[in-house]
Amino acid sequence: MRLGGYVFVDVLNPETWITKHVEKGFRSAVVPINHTASETEKRDYQQIALAHDVMLAEVGAWSNPLHTNIEKQRQAIDYLKKQLAFADELGARVCINIAGSLGTVWDGPHPDHYQMATFEKIATVVQEIIDDVQPKTTDFCLEMMPHTPPSDSFDYQKLIDWVNRDHFKVHFDPVNIINSPKRYYKNGRMIEDFIETLGPHIRSAHLKDITLTGHLTVQLNEVIPGEGSLDYSILLQSLNQLDPDLPVIIEHLNDEASYDQASAYIKSIAKQYAITL
Repeated sequence: MRLGGYVFVDVLNPETWITKHVEKGFRSAVVPINHTASETEKRDYQQIALAHDVMLAEVGAWSNPLHTNIEKQRQAIDYLKKQLAFADELGARVCINIAGSLGTVWDGPHPDHYQMATFEKIATVVQEIIDDVQPKTTDFCLEMMPHTPPSDSFDYQKLIDWVNRDHFKVHFDPVNIINSPKRYYKNGRMIEDFIETLGPHIRSAHLKDITLTGHLTVQLNEVIPGEGSLDYSILLQSLNQLDPDLPVIIEHLNDEASYDQASAYIKSIAKQYAITL
């Protein structure tokens, strides 16, 4: 696997960016620019990452292609196409978004999310994006979310079958699909089941952690890896059975010290099982 994470620099440019990744021992990276960057800037990031053996793992395309406002929906889909084309130009491993939301918040809940029509809409949007861009190397993935599909292996397999495109693959974020006490306490088994079901399709993963509080009714909070109950022993061993270049990206932390803490914890678990990051 290739561990990665977000980095903090005073001035962002290809040199400062790659230097910090090498310093932190990160062998994969989230691309810090988007499709509006100049051709020179795109080439510089691509070449400097290649020179230092840092995989361009992920291009984010965060938007809401299920927006109920048709104009905003089309803007989101257009942005997704541009980001996927950009990712493919750079040779990034994946371009990631969520499926979107029918609610007032772009990643929020809605009662119609698990209706057949919503799954069909998601599949149609993904087909349109991939068919229009025709990526050669980059795969398009949907990040799983706790209250929007796909939120388990069954949802994701259904979408893979419906989309039926070679460049639609899986991004695995186990924390995002822990949305009940049962999944929380049985998360190791959930991880094993998911990877057993969809392992050949998994192209990237996010590393976070989660804790369950005693507040009513149910409250689950994202925390720094090592401070929650995600079974990292099972997670890393299971992922290690997949592609040896699989990027695993630490995310959502507030500062460099937190990323250092998370990285140290993840590396300590990996060391116990002779897993190379």
